[in-house]
Amino acid sequence: MCWRVGLAWTRSCVVDLGQNQSFSSGLPGSDEQLSFYGYIIAYPLQDCGGIMSALGSDSWWRKTLYLTGGALLAAAAYLLHELLAIRKEEELDSKDAIILHQFSRPKTGVPSLSPFCLKMETYLRMVDLPYQNYFDGKLSPQGKMPWIEYNQEQVCGTEFIIDFLEERLGASLNKSLTPQEKAMSRAITKMVEEHFYWTIAYCQWVDNLEETQKMLSVSGPLSDLLKWILSHVTGGIVKREMYGHGIGRFSKDEVYALMEKDMRTLATLLGDKKYLMGSKLSTVDAAVFSHLAPAMWTLPGTRPEQLIKGELINLAMYCERIRRRFWPEWFVDLEDLCYDTTEDSDSPSKLPDLGLYSGTGTFQEDESLHTPNTHTPQDLRSPDSDPTGHSLYDSDMDTECSEIDQLKC
Repeated sequence: MCWRVGLAWTRSCVVDLGQNQSFSSGLPGSDEQLSFYGYIIAYPLQDCGGIMSALGSDSWWRKTLYLTGGALLAAAAYLLHELLAIRKEEELDSKDAIILHQFSRPKTGVPSLSPFCLKMETYLRMVDLPYQNYFDGKLSPQGKMPWIEYNQEQVCGTEFIIDFLEERLGASLNKSLTPQEKAMSRAITKMVEEHFYWTIAYCQWVDNLEETQKMLSVSGPLSDLLKWILSHVTGGIVKREMYGHGIGRFSKDEVYALMEKDMRTLATLLGDKKYLMGSKLSTVDAAVFSHLAPAMWTLPGTRPEQLIKGELINLAMYCERIRRRFWPEWFVDLEDLCYDTTEDSDSPSKLPDLGLYSGTGTFQEDESLHTPNTHTPQDLRSPDSDPTGHSLYDSDMDTECSEIDQLKC
């Protein structure tokens, strides 16, 4: 559909709106582009007499033109006023607020496919700092994602962002750590972010590219094509950067072997503790949780999922504990928390089915619930227990309500 309107300008003209175009709002100091669906073609009337003759010489045509043009101009002025009001309101809201720039949410319900974006947003929730998400896909001046804006200051790189927030806002998760624990925390973080990350990225963007492609949030008539292009471009970038890092020069089996070693190291360090540094959260938990999240929720049927929901079940409970506490809107189907294996004696590599269960018990066994001299047979063990007989129920939610409040003191 084409619209023709008369505009008050230095020269009379007729504007024809057909296909997609945009033009500047014309306000001093404003770079805002107003988008319209149409070809924008301006015809100077004094040079195109045929256009006016097509409109007719009768005054009724001229009145209709003027009325239509006036109504559209009034609507445009109102729309412009509303847009400026919204922008002003957003600017007011952004004062003393953290603006977090990150990639858009995927379709699976997981907050982000990027471990670093998930780490940063999880950290902000852990320290209970208000923030606003901008899913604009705009990279930082250094070409990094995520990055933040705070009162016109821009900071990129999760480590530098955390240091900046601790310095400016005084919220820290590491206040109670000893120097030795802080050193251990940093060592674990670097292992996860500089080594384990590449193995998970390989599994996500190279070995399982087709499944990852389905998770991308792209809309429009060419969404499938755009998903294909975006996923393959990202996969190519990951392979190139892995090769430059050095880990990409190994075979697939060698990469997975390195990944398994890292996961087993994390499981050993965690043990039966609630968090890596003990009973309280620390910054390292945001990093480890965000890098284990793909194994838990975005890599179904892969080796990392088999490990975390099988032999390394303590890592699965650790991830679920943090997810339930800081991501209540992140819905997880309980069936997705179980790794099902088929009984096949000829496949020794199959991992036992040790599904993850959520409930309202405790991690420690309640001795009072067991009758003396009564033992549970090995084959009749409850599905809510791991091979050691310890409960898999998670009930840290109710006992840690005051922990975040202590960080504000």
